[in-house]
This record gives sequence, structure tokens and C-alpha cells, in this order.
Amino acid sequence: MPQSEKELTYKAFLNREYAFRHSPFEKEFEFYDCVKIGDTEGVKRLMTPLGSSGTGILSEDPLKNLRYHFIVTVAMITRFCVEGGMEMESAYTLSDLYILKADKCTSPEEIHALHREAVLDFTVQMNRIAHGTIYSKPVIMTMDYIYDNLHSKISEKDIADHVSLSASYLSRLFRREVGVTVSTYIAVKRVETAQNMLRYSDYSPLDIGNYLAFNSHSHFISTFKKYTGMTPNEFRRKYYRSNWGEQTHKKSK
Repeated sequence: MPQSEKELTYKAFLNREYAFRHSPFEKEFEFYDCVKIGDTEGVKRLMTPLGSSGTGILSEDPLKNLRYHFIVTVAMITRFCVEGGMEMESAYTLSDLYILKADKCTSPEEIHALHREAVLDFTVQMNRIAHGTIYSKPVIMTMDYIYDNLHSKISEKDIADHVSLSASYLSRLFRREVGVTVSTYIAVKRVETAQNMLRYSDYSPLDIGNYLAFNSHSHFISTFKKYTGMTPNEFRRKYYRSNWGEQTHKKSK
């Protein structure tokens, strides 16, 4: 018998002996569905502490075990929220932010508090989406296409071909539902992505502008300043991750 199979057999024996069972799928998915539809009351009712009975052991180190469970939970929530209508960029940015915060936690209490904060944050945002504008399928497909191709040149004709509509009709539909033109939406999403990269990565503003397919570095700077009021360098100096601790300290005063 292979060693891995022996270990699984032994673990199954221990689970039977100590009446250990993983959490029922029905309850787990009911929880994620509550997050997905923005049901805060349901989430509060179904949310269980990280590492509680029935969740399994991912590490023998208690703090690492909680951190791993936190990452799994956030990953699941992110996917459910995208399925429920949250923009992929927003969902994954929020996910990255909370995982980075978890990496800095030094006690179980901090991770438990962060878990509650993250779950409710996602739920509240999904609640807002549920009570906000519902986009048509072509518009959602357009948004997803833009998100997937932010690092490439994007033309309205390419998008129109992707959603099987004429460019002129898609342009009118998008502006009517979203309130901005397709080109403006692309620029805003590129700037939002650039903000995240300036915060969390070590890439230079020049590399970021090139990666996001701006026509030139000067075009990147002018577009970024138009939507943020700062140049990329100014934004990095203010919000780069090395300043997180200082900003948190200031807020706590």
C-alpha cells in the first residue's frame, strides 16, 4: 500500500474514533450563497470561526492553520461573488488585499477578526450590487473582455465581434447602461489596475504603463492624473505598501 494511502487510511480511522466530520457541504454552500446574494443576516447566522470543529487541519502550526483556512475561505468567497455579479477586478483586488493583511497577522485573534471583516465586507458589497443596476449580458461580456485584455490594445470592433453585435449598437447600449463610453471605461479600469500595481508591486511606473498598453509613458501619466489627481510617482510615494504601517498608525490616533 502506498505511503499516502496508508496516511489517508489512518486519518480516516482517527476521524471515526473521535467522531470527527468535515462540515456538511449543504451548510457550507448555503453560507457562500448568502455572501453571494448579500444576505448579511444569513451570513451572521451561518458563519463559523476559522479552524472550528469540522474544518480539517491544514497545518500543525495553529497560526498557519488559521491563515490557510482564511485564504481558502476568501478564495471561495471571491469566486462566488464574481459569479454573483461582482466585477472580477474588484473581487480579486479585494481578495488580494485581505490575503496580504492575513499575512501580516501575528495572532489567532487578529485572523479571526480579519475573517469577520472580510466576510461582511464582501457580503455588504454584494448587497449593494444586488440592489443596484443589473447589466445586460452583452454589457457584462464587454466588461469581462476588457478585464481580460487590459494588457493589450483593445478596439471597440474587437469587443463587438466578441459579443456578436455591431460596434455602433454596442457603444450605445454600453453608454446607456453603464453611463460612460467604452473607451472611458477601459481607461478607468486601466488606471484602477495601475493603482493596485503601484500599491502592491515593485514594478516601475514606466513598466506598469507599458504592461497596461498605454500609447506612451506621457499618455499613462496624463490619463492616471486625470482620474486620480496624482501622477503615478506621487501615488506610489503616498500609497506604496511600505507606508501601510505608518498610515494605519495615523488612523488609529
